[in-house]
Amino acid sequence: MRYDSLLAVCVTLFPITISGDSNLSEPLSSQQILPNNFKPPQVFQNVNLLRNTNLEKGYVRETVNVVIENIDTKSQSEYYVPFSVDVIGNVGGFEVRDKKTPGPSFKTDLVEYDPYSPTQFFRTTLPQPLSPKSQLTLSITYHILSTLTPLPFKIGQNDKQYLHYTFSTYTPSAYPTLKQKTKLKFPTPEVPDAIGGSPERQGSTFTYGPYNDLVPAGALEPASVRYEFTKPVIHATLLERDIEVSHWGGNLATEERYWLTNQGAHLKANFNRVQWAASQYYKPATSALRELNVPLKVGSLNPYFTDDIGNVSTSRFRSNKREANLELKPRYPVFGGWKYSFRIGWDADLASFLRVLKNPQGGHVLKVPFLEGPRMGEGVSYGKVELQVILPEGAKNVKFETEVPLVRVEETVHRTFMDTVGRTTLKLTAMNVADEARDKPLIVTYDYPFSAAFRKPVTIFLGVVAVFVTAWGIGRLDPKIDISE
Repeated sequence: MRYDSLLAVCVTLFPITISGDSNLSEPLSSQQILPNNFKPPQVFQNVNLLRNTNLEKGYVRETVNVVIENIDTKSQSEYYVPFSVDVIGNVGGFEVRDKKTPGPSFKTDLVEYDPYSPTQFFRTTLPQPLSPKSQLTLSITYHILSTLTPLPFKIGQNDKQYLHYTFSTYTPSAYPTLKQKTKLKFPTPEVPDAIGGSPERQGSTFTYGPYNDLVPAGALEPASVRYEFTKPVIHATLLERDIEVSHWGGNLATEERYWLTNQGAHLKANFNRVQWAASQYYKPATSALRELNVPLKVGSLNPYFTDDIGNVSTSRFRSNKREANLELKPRYPVFGGWKYSFRIGWDADLASFLRVLKNPQGGHVLKVPFLEGPRMGEGVSYGKVELQVILPEGAKNVKFETEVPLVRVEETVHRTFMDTVGRTTLKLTAMNVADEARDKPLIVTYDYPFSAAFRKPVTIFLGVVAVFVTAWGIGRLDPKIDISE
């Protein structure tokens, strides 16, 4: 089981954030492999720690606010956060910030990957080394996908669904902790089972601690909870998202292809269509996925919704001056263990996303969301996201900036109708992404010279001339056979 988890980790070894000054020709940094007996230097201690675990969605969201103190005699700048080898492959959106001072997140990277090490570490580099006896308040946020399991594993079609979550009441830390507390937030107050610890219950919130005694580094206190979650656990194993920029048409075309699955409880009997149809009159809570709500940018046009069979007519598009919303209803309810693949697309006015710079190189700045897609109360998680930004033919000097951690960056060529050399395409790949990335933009800068804008019409003109010349040449041929006597 450990090697399966390590295989999943293998593709997340290079989480990077590219700045606007980065160039795609630069290679990614190599992975630093540490020995399996590596232990972070004990140069910090956690003075006070508060962990908030949110279970209101179909994945785990954690926020750790901790006051750290440098107990060494020298200034220190590297802080380590441990994860077990079975969990690290599902961790995404890992960010560390200064809790008291707003600003960009700190630099983080995964520093250890060893098949015999039970623990992996994220290393955070502080922007300024922390001097001895000084303190700093960190805010550490991340989410963990595919870690909630349905219990029982099989239920009836109209039964309630319960999820099981295993954790430690002590926050895993590479450093000793003087005082700490853990809070769990559930979607409802219905929590029939809570094993381990002595939580204080207040509505839909459990509080473990405070623990005022010194907790040594690496200490764990296993616990588990089982709570009611009669909603679909929506997970996209793969999302392919294409954004095509057309300067001549002034259009930004977006297409998204989804491979969805419901990670909730399976049906213990065959699906009953009559029972399902009858329940739609009062729409009770269900673990099946009935519909998807996709909010789009105001001004979006020409949406479509297709799957492997063809066009899906069970969709509705609402658009006005304040909002644009695409409501999707799959061909069938997606229960636990079921899968559904489909694609959606729409157009938008390019002027709302593109800005032209006044420089001789013809600079352009494109700002688009890194992720759009469904916005659901129960959340949507993505195992892998492949984003392609297809720029006009002739675009060069492509650079980009995003806060979403990436595992791969490529610059390729995409060829379509009437292209000559092909369109420059920026391809970005991210792993373990949550729907919270909807609020994070992707900024792409590129040069598009004035001469490149005429490449397409010149190609079309020459093509038309070639057709007429060919037709004229064929018309000049004499098909008669001259039979000489």
